[in-house]
Amino acid sequence: QVQLVESGGGLVQVGGSLNLSCAASGRASSSYSMGWFRQAPGKEREFVAAISRSGGMAVTADSVEGRFTISRDNTKNTVYLQMNSLKPEDTAVYYCAADDPGWTLSRNRVAYEYWGQGTQVTVSS
Repeated sequence: QVQLVESGGGLVQVGGSLNLSCAASGRASSSYSMGWFRQAPGKEREFVAAISRSGGMAVTADSVEGRFTISRDNTKNTVYLQMNSLKPEDTAVYYCAADDPGWTLSRNRVAYEYWGQGTQVTVSS
């Protein structure tokens, strides 16, 4: 079993930055790939970014390419999402997820077995 806890969300103005964290427990985080997803009110949960078990490979959604960066520190069992140049359309609940064993990176939420409770990000204009 894996437990995931997100933190770092909040209210920020357009153009601002936030750094989300996802702390994993239960198993060593290097045992699975990790992803970030988001869900805005009335919309489907959508892929944001994913990172491989070692952190050597990462993919991001086109909508956040060049603005968001995913990274991980396996010594701390933590995954991060650095979000810059935030826009109102980035407003959503952000979830981290673990894909066990996650030998390949997936943009599909059904590939992820474990989910955090989510953290709210609100970008005001």
